[in-house]
Amino acid sequence: HVQLVESGGGSVQAGGSLRVSCAVSGYTTRSTCIGWFRQDTGKEREGVALIDSDGRTSYADSVQGRFTISQDKGKNTRYLQMNSLKPEDTGMYYCAAEVVGVCSVKHVRWYEFNNWGQGTQVTVS
Repeated sequence: HVQLVESGGGSVQAGGSLRVSCAVSGYTTRSTCIGWFRQDTGKEREGVALIDSDGRTSYADSVQGRFTISQDKGKNTRYLQMNSLKPEDTGMYYCAAEVVGVCSVKHVRWYEFNNWGQGTQVTVS
């Protein structure tokens, strides 16, 4: 079982930046895919950015070029740096981890992930 604890987030004006962090503990393997999903009121949870143990990353088209996912293996923490934020980036951001076939936002769905953090709110106005 993997434990995930998010921190960061908050409220920012459009064009601003935020960083959210995900502290990971418990059992992970080289095949574990970790990343960020978000969900706004009335909308389905969607993948934002994922990273595998080798540092390969993938992003949703809507955030490509604005968001960067990274990892500090020494701290066992993943980060999502969000720049040029837009109102449509508003939502609850969740960190998730799972062993999946392909660690790519375009190839996975949120319901394939069984390990979730509590979420952190990001509001862009």
